[in-house]
Amino acid sequence: MFEKLAEQTLGLMGWKIDNHWPLDLDQCVMIAAPHTSNWDALYARLALKALGVNVKLTIKDSYMKFPLGPFVRALGGIGIDRGPKAEGQERPSMVQVMSDLFKEHPQLVMLVTPEATRAKREQWKTGFYHVAVTAGVPIALAYMDYAKKKTGVGKIVYPSGDMQKDMAEIMAFYAQIDAKFPEQFSVDPRYQSDI
Repeated sequence: MFEKLAEQTLGLMGWKIDNHWPLDLDQCVMIAAPHTSNWDALYARLALKALGVNVKLTIKDSYMKFPLGPFVRALGGIGIDRGPKAEGQERPSMVQVMSDLFKEHPQLVMLVTPEATRAKREQWKTGFYHVAVTAGVPIALAYMDYAKKKTGVGKIVYPSGDMQKDMAEIMAFYAQIDAKFPEQFSVDPRYQSDI
């Protein structure tokens, strides 16, 4: 019911849904880009709801406690704790903690915004790639194209371990997408190629 309502809402706003979401995909890291406006979150959430994709966002574990905890969980938050497991151990990396979540959750679509800000950022944060490789999960490319008024999941990338090649494929996909504020969006020139 909510899926149909989300689809109709997007339709009334003049948006179309791009559905390259495989029904048998239980786990992945999902990129949401471009991220130049607060409107991006609304269109992305509606499209993902229409596709029946239940995304989760990682957040510091302390936010999962009362009084914010129930609200954060309702929005799809999953708490992460980077503290050492035992006294004397080193603190685990963010990549390790995030990839470990895939062992704990058999159905997990982890949403990330690699630009990390609505301001223009030429170099993307690449932790999402390392999480996907470490966890052995694909990367779903979600987007909002304001020129075409199209949103959804446009492609699934299965990391090969060749970061340069895989990131070039991701950049080639996003280079064709028009942000709400194009002057605030850039693909990462470190990974651009002619593919």
